[in-house]
Amino acid sequence: MPAQFLSKAVLLALLFSPAVHAEIRLPQILSNHAVLQRNVPIHIWGWATPGAHLMVHFDKQVQPAVADEAGEWSAWLTPVSAGGPYTLTVDGDGTVTRDDILVGDVWLASGQSNMQFPLKGFDSAPLKNGAAEIARASHPRIRLLLVPLVAADFPQSDVKATWTECTPETAVDFSAVAYFFGREISEKEDVPVGLIDSSWGGTPADSWVSMDTLGTDVNLLPAFHARALFGDQEVRRGEIEEINRAKRAAGLPLPAPGWHPNQVSWRPAALYNAMIAPLTPYSIRGFLWYQGETNSGEDRYLNYGELFPALIRDWRERFGQGDLPFIYAQISSFISPEEHWGVVRDAQRRALGLRNTAMAVTIDVGNPKNVHPADKQTVGARMALAARGMVYGEKVEFRSPEFREVTNEPGALRVWFDDAAGLNSRGPLTAFEVAGENHQFFRATARVEGESVVVSSPTVPWPKYVRYGWDNAATGSLYNAAGLPVGTFTSEVAPKF
Repeated sequence: MPAQFLSKAVLLALLFSPAVHAEIRLPQILSNHAVLQRNVPIHIWGWATPGAHLMVHFDKQVQPAVADEAGEWSAWLTPVSAGGPYTLTVDGDGTVTRDDILVGDVWLASGQSNMQFPLKGFDSAPLKNGAAEIARASHPRIRLLLVPLVAADFPQSDVKATWTECTPETAVDFSAVAYFFGREISEKEDVPVGLIDSSWGGTPADSWVSMDTLGTDVNLLPAFHARALFGDQEVRRGEIEEINRAKRAAGLPLPAPGWHPNQVSWRPAALYNAMIAPLTPYSIRGFLWYQGETNSGEDRYLNYGELFPALIRDWRERFGQGDLPFIYAQISSFISPEEHWGVVRDAQRRALGLRNTAMAVTIDVGNPKNVHPADKQTVGARMALAARGMVYGEKVEFRSPEFREVTNEPGALRVWFDDAAGLNSRGPLTAFEVAGENHQFFRATARVEGESVVVSSPTVPWPKYVRYGWDNAATGSLYNAAGLPVGTFTSEVAPKF
């Protein structure tokens, strides 16, 4: 973001100019207990009476602002290193103060139910060691912002959410993956961490992409034309719990939190408008993303390879901070015969071609019988490992072995990987398949040789293509020395389905 700071002469002129009464309002994201992003210009903005002159005070800095004709104003503060607590004050006709502000790293977590999955778990899917994790979730230097579940037809300017300190009481409803990520980063990097949980179960990626992108990218036009207009709606977590309690009391079955589309699924951009757009003026360190199960359905999987990279580019453009780190989970494994999880996982792998991206493979920590696996600790830890290596510059191995190329052997194929030092199998290698020119795949035998795997099948005497972990419920057994698993891939340039 460009930061422009007014000269001392202009500052003095504003200080002594005639006052205009200003009814000051800050966005709710600038609340008590907030974390502001360190080492970048700090954006403070809000609303006041049109033409009002305001002064913004923070950490010995003073910056003026003037409300425009719409009553909107903003100010930029010079970068501040990690620390706090600080007080933010905005003066006009009266004073607005925000206390207990920390400066550190802010991460935005989003996606569908496996990101929304809270520390308390779901009724049908508890968190591994959930009670113990909640009991020790006291971290004064970790702050949480839980964005309400809202859909809107037009971009919104604010969210109905404020920051809280991380305690067992506040963490219980917060994203488990984001929490475990933040706990690791706070400990390893010794920095205050702000976590924003803006996720909603059962939602497709096109609900999280702006209409500007959906309407101008020719590959995304099907989602654009599928738009159906509804009034703005809000579904609060508390209201859902109240309804569920009533159903329990009446002996009625509860709907399991699913991954299939709910009514916002055919409302492209509806969640971007209400749950992402209001956050875009806020400086952050990067994104965390866990989504894709809904896009594995028969009517959605074919364009995920274009949609997911478009989402990454879209968010980076809207936040205006360059190629912000985008760390995401490759969806796990689940028995779902009518869907195409392998296609989605491979599309997620291919998105690694975008700069400053990292993928946490989760194929080995899924639950074939439950779409919401209990082990969110491993997912959060792998995302944090990616951040430590890619963002914080630690000398750690954070990438899973990544398919690089395939070469021909007599009656076989040799599969080469990057980041494959110490490549090893933890059990039989049953997830490989090979195909000839006709793209018909058959199970293959496989053996590890150095940083490659040789695969063959008597059914395919002249193999041309290889894929791995393609079944919806595939688990995988191939790892590098760092204990990071190989994720789903296919060597096909344009997969045939």
